[in-house]
Amino acid sequence: MIHSQVITSVVNVIKELIENLLDANATAVDIKLENYGFDKIEVRDNGDGIKAACIVDNRVTRVAWLNRSSILYAGNDKWCLDPRVELIANTKTHYAIRINDVDVYDEGPYTCSVQTDNHPKTSRVHLIVQVPPKIVEISSDISINEGGNVSLTCIATGRPDPTITWRHISPKATGFLSEDEYLEITGITREQSGEYECSASNDVATPVVRRVKVTVNYPPYISDTKNTGVPIGQKGILQCEASAVPSAEFQWYKDDKRLIEGQKGLKVENKAFISRLTFFNVSEQDYGNYTCVAYNQLGNTNASIILYEISEPTSSTLFQAETTAAQTPWKGPGAVHDGNSGGSRRAACTWLLPFLLLQLLFKF
Repeated sequence: MIHSQVITSVVNVIKELIENLLDANATAVDIKLENYGFDKIEVRDNGDGIKAACIVDNRVTRVAWLNRSSILYAGNDKWCLDPRVELIANTKTHYAIRINDVDVYDEGPYTCSVQTDNHPKTSRVHLIVQVPPKIVEISSDISINEGGNVSLTCIATGRPDPTITWRHISPKATGFLSEDEYLEITGITREQSGEYECSASNDVATPVVRRVKVTVNYPPYISDTKNTGVPIGQKGILQCEASAVPSAEFQWYKDDKRLIEGQKGLKVENKAFISRLTFFNVSEQDYGNYTCVAYNQLGNTNASIILYEISEPTSSTLFQAETTAAQTPWKGPGAVHDGNSGGSRRAACTWLLPFLLLQLLFKF
């Protein structure tokens, strides 16, 4: 019977406190919020706790803390089931609670209600939980043909709402491409391929960044060819470079006849964006016009490269060069030399030494 009376008494007290909160004539009491402010608490959602203290006087007969319409504590009695909420002070002048590990769901109004001489008094503080930015949705990597349209999306959450920016990770990029969740690129070019970075920031924590890779496909473009001169019997190389996405395949032709790897005296080597056609022992029949063809699934292109004959240095040409050099005076700064002197001849012989070594290499 006594237990039932106690419960009834407590319930009546709680009801009276709630009614007092709704009383339009209620007056305010002072609330001191340690380390925060007097009408607003701002805390980050990173495991921090908050402490709210209600400063009263010794005339107070009843006191309670509420969150919205839910009672947290009434006197020493805990009415909420949340283990993070605890009563840390209940004296004649000090009534304080603490909420540990605050998260975004704790945001909202907190009210201290007291009863003094049958006159209810209340005061309210608003808890604002700041949440670091988090990117919750972003476009997947994309592959698109040149000239197509691209739409990238980056969705982020946080409190306050984060600012979204897009930028192109490129040495030639300048500034932000967009300050919105969406980035639209119309008629994309190969120069616009690469990584695009989404950044979400709200000054609560360091910005969060994620990247999307955009691959722009385009047909081959042959960028570098050079006609090559080689003496008969020597090694010759024709080279063809082509940029393309996906990478280009190569074929070589002469007089509409395809040249195949393994043909006598030939080697075709394709590596990345370069193709080389090697002649190990150039003959008279090898000279002429060659066609390099580069292709992928988007298209093809070709270029002509000429292999032409050049004369191999002979003994007579070397002798003529030696004689000319021996008769040509040195014209270095401040130099005075006799073209017939032994010193000039020695200089000429020294100068011709590389030519003689080259002649020996040709013979072997």
